[in-house]
Amino acid sequence: MRRNPPAAPSLALVLRLLALLRPSGLGEACSCAPAHPQLHICRSALVIRAKISSEKVVPATADPADTQKMIRYEIKQIKMFKGFEKVKDVQYIYTPFDSSLCGVKLEVNSHRQYLLTGQVLSDGKVFIHLCNYIEPWEDLSLVQRESLNHHYHTNCGCHITTCYIVPCTISAPNECLWTDWLLERKLYGYQAQHYVCMKHVDGTCSWYRGHLPLKKEFVDIIQP
Repeated sequence: MRRNPPAAPSLALVLRLLALLRPSGLGEACSCAPAHPQLHICRSALVIRAKISSEKVVPATADPADTQKMIRYEIKQIKMFKGFEKVKDVQYIYTPFDSSLCGVKLEVNSHRQYLLTGQVLSDGKVFIHLCNYIEPWEDLSLVQRESLNHHYHTNCGCHITTCYIVPCTISAPNECLWTDWLLERKLYGYQAQHYVCMKHVDGTCSWYRGHLPLKKEFVDIIQP
C-alpha cells in the first residue's frame, strides 16, 4: 500500500518542539543532537544556497496574545538542492528571535553565502534553527559541495552513528561510524568534510572518499 507523505508541521508545533530542546535550568541555551552533514541533508525538507539581503523582527503568529517573535530573513536564492516539490523559489526564511529556542543569526548584506537546511511549514513558510545544518558556503569542502547534488541524496538509506568513546561498533550492516569527535574532538572534522556513507548493491554501507575511484575507496569503519 502506498503511503502518503508526512504532513508539514505547523509553526506552533515546531516552536513547542524547540522549547523541549532547552535544558532545564538554562534560560538562554539551545541543545541539539549532533548529526553528520549527510544526515542533515537527508532529514531536511529544503536545502538551498543563498545570500541574506535583509532581516526583520515579526510576530510568530497572527494571535495578538502570542508574544513570541521571529526573525524573517529576506534571501537571494542561488541554488536549490532539495525541496523542489514543496516550494519553487524561496524569498523569506524564518527563525526564532529567542536564542534559547535555537534562533539563527546570519550575516545580512554581506558577500557571504550560506548553505541552509530547514523545514517547510504547513503554511508554506521556510523555517530554520540552530539544529539544522547551516554553514557558510566557503567553509564547505569540495566533496561536500559535490555531494549536495548527488551522493547525500542517494544514500539516505544509510545510517550514521556518532562515536564518542571506544569501543564503538556498528549495530547494523547499513551503518557507518562517525569518528570526528573521537579523533579530533570536534564534530565537523575531516571525516564530515571529505567522506560520504554510501550504500553497496548488497545493502551494506561504508565510507567513501570523493575524487578517487569508487571501487578503491570504500574504506573500513576504522578509517579515517
